[in-house]
Amino acid sequence: MRRFKKILLVLVLLIVVIGIGLCAYIFHLKPKYEGELQLKNLQKETTVYFDEFGVPHIYADSEKDAMTALGYVHAQERLWQMELLRRIAPGKLSEIFGSVALKNDKFFAGIGIDEASAKAIAKLDKNSPSYQLTMAYLDGINQYLEEGTTPVEFTLVGVKKEKFTIKDVYNIFGYMSFSFAMAQKTDPLLTDIRNKYGAEYLKDLGIEGEFNNTQIKSSKENIEDYTAVSKSIAALLDKSPIPPFIGSNSWVAGPHKTKSGKVIFANDPHIGFSQPATWYEAHLVTPKYELYGCYLAGTPFPLLAHNRDYAYGLTMFENDDIDFYQEKNKPGDSNQYQTPTGFANYEIRKKTIKVKDTSDVVLTIKSSRHGPIMNDLLERLDRKHPIAMLWTYTHQPIQILDAAYGLSHAKTKDDFKKAASLIAAPGLNVMYGDAKGNVGWWATGKLYKHNKGVNTHLILDGSSGKDDIVEYLDFSKNPSAENPKWGYVYSANNQPEAIDGYLYPGYYLPEDRAKRISGLMDAKSDWDKEAISKMIYDNTSEVAVGTVQNLISNIDLNSISAEEKEAVKALKSWKGTTNLEDAAPTIYNKWIYLYLKNTFEDEMGEDNFNMFLGISIGKQVIANQIKNENSVWWDNIKTKNVKETRKDIISKSFHETAASLQKQLGTTIADWKWGEVHTVEHEHPLGKVAALRGLFNVGPFASPGSNEVINNLFFGLTNEGKYYVKGGPSTRRIVDFSDIENCWSILPTGQSGNPFSKHYSDQAEMYNAGKFRKMKLNKEEIIKTSTKLVLKPKG
Repeated sequence: MRRFKKILLVLVLLIVVIGIGLCAYIFHLKPKYEGELQLKNLQKETTVYFDEFGVPHIYADSEKDAMTALGYVHAQERLWQMELLRRIAPGKLSEIFGSVALKNDKFFAGIGIDEASAKAIAKLDKNSPSYQLTMAYLDGINQYLEEGTTPVEFTLVGVKKEKFTIKDVYNIFGYMSFSFAMAQKTDPLLTDIRNKYGAEYLKDLGIEGEFNNTQIKSSKENIEDYTAVSKSIAALLDKSPIPPFIGSNSWVAGPHKTKSGKVIFANDPHIGFSQPATWYEAHLVTPKYELYGCYLAGTPFPLLAHNRDYAYGLTMFENDDIDFYQEKNKPGDSNQYQTPTGFANYEIRKKTIKVKDTSDVVLTIKSSRHGPIMNDLLERLDRKHPIAMLWTYTHQPIQILDAAYGLSHAKTKDDFKKAASLIAAPGLNVMYGDAKGNVGWWATGKLYKHNKGVNTHLILDGSSGKDDIVEYLDFSKNPSAENPKWGYVYSANNQPEAIDGYLYPGYYLPEDRAKRISGLMDAKSDWDKEAISKMIYDNTSEVAVGTVQNLISNIDLNSISAEEKEAVKALKSWKGTTNLEDAAPTIYNKWIYLYLKNTFEDEMGEDNFNMFLGISIGKQVIANQIKNENSVWWDNIKTKNVKETRKDIISKSFHETAASLQKQLGTTIADWKWGEVHTVEHEHPLGKVAALRGLFNVGPFASPGSNEVINNLFFGLTNEGKYYVKGGPSTRRIVDFSDIENCWSILPTGQSGNPFSKHYSDQAEMYNAGKFRKMKLNKEEIIKTSTKLVLKPKG
């Protein structure tokens, strides 16, 4: 008995020691929010005040000192995120994740971002402010890398620490630019449909801009399965540890539209959700400079920001900046290809990809005059019909660093516009408002034209030259609006009006959000911050209400069951809202999915159909194709001697909807609540491991909002009847120039990427409820509500 007690005592002591050790380790891993630190290369003492949500307010004697401090505090919260982001473009994820990341690495290593970054850096002026401040920021990151605590993810995965360089900054911008593009998912699928079924099948898909009814007002032949390109690239982006950029809303109310007579700026960029969240907020103050910004991990200048003089943000332009060309190899010689002037040699380069726990992989990359050959980078593409990708980002001068610096250091509206003009890709709608009462919007990106009749939504002929770009346009031709007479500017990823009679081709999203924003803005001229905050959280789609009416008109109400009549009753009284208690959106989304499935899947096949659901054209058809009683898509090509009609397909889909929801949620319609089926969980890359999910992931939460409402919490349509939110507003920001020290923001989870920080998830419930917190500019208030970290010059 005595021996048993001794063993028990030893075990208890062992558990206590392990517990103390674990607590000490966790405490050691937490970010440092107060006290003193010494940093090299600081000229003078710099103070960082961390407010109650972990936002650093950096007060420095010079901007260079402020940037060094920013790099350091940014790294202590987001070093793991920085590490992942810098590895994607050069193809270095396999070094830490092994062969599971090899497909991703092959693709990104092959498309040339890393090489384009090197060319851009070689041309930089090393004495320019943008370069000098970038190097100060990187110095701060690297000092944390050397002296700060190692993130737990580094330990779990086994990451070797390596210094950050300016090339990492460019590669991060490059990956961001590619994730904006849509052509890689769309063009091959459309080409495949045309080749299999004919051009008539493309007419109902709106690829000539037929569905873009709400336009932003400016104040100026081989039969082959091309979908391997679409499927492969879509799969890579979907499985990426860093989520892609998707869409966004922004609107800026001018003086005549607000109660105060001052500009109010609103912006909520839509990005795939992840943990940590995309943006890191920071407030920099020096005697000559002040800016409160949202920063991407590993980048020195914010893409969203404001100060006392002006505010800016962005949405996706959705223009077409990628073209695919089918090349023709020389018979008997796969190292040469046809050009308009004869045969030319492919440019060939080799890259070595290091793979954790196995041998290196040597990648051979061919490039034509149009760009890299996709067949070498993606699986399932044959080698007989090489397809090249021409991407504006790697074909035009990359001045993204100077652009980001210029946006964040503009003194006037014209300075800002000049900085925006430097962005060749990605295409962005850059939004602007200032304290003087100016509002503006400029579509950025190097736009171009082809010969008349060339449809850039299809794979083009690379050999003849007839499908080549014939003209690059001057920035003055880009869509824009400055201080328009209607009093505001806005963007919701919708098609801009034609300039010089030309509608720019792109992958524009449905008009739902654009119509809602413009309708609300036109309806009143006394906007204030509170009203804008309700609008940015608006969960209503007027377009969906119209679509429901079209659906109901195609079913025989006299031949449906009592339960089905209850479902129709709920839809008829629906105002288009997607709040947690609503039942109608649960019915609507199931019906929409089944209508699309029963209409399009027979021609496309399951894989292509599922991909179609996720691209802009698949979203555009919902409110439009249904209006066409004579659409070729209604007929199910798999049923012989029967030609299905619109009524047949929509009625079939409705009966299946009712049966499915009764099985899933019961027979009481009131129980079919949107919050039961629409949920969000913010996933960390390591949270996919079941044992680590509770530590790294945030959520799940029942979520309001939906696809294509202003509060765009989007999801994929599936047969499951559960709608897992893939992404949404990456921040909601409201800048009111009548009360500039009390502007509002919110992040989906929190400031910190450290799971042991109290700021890892402290905004998640507020975000989900539509609440905000202050973006503080008042130093006295900041000091009273913050902890203080003093950074002193070292030696």
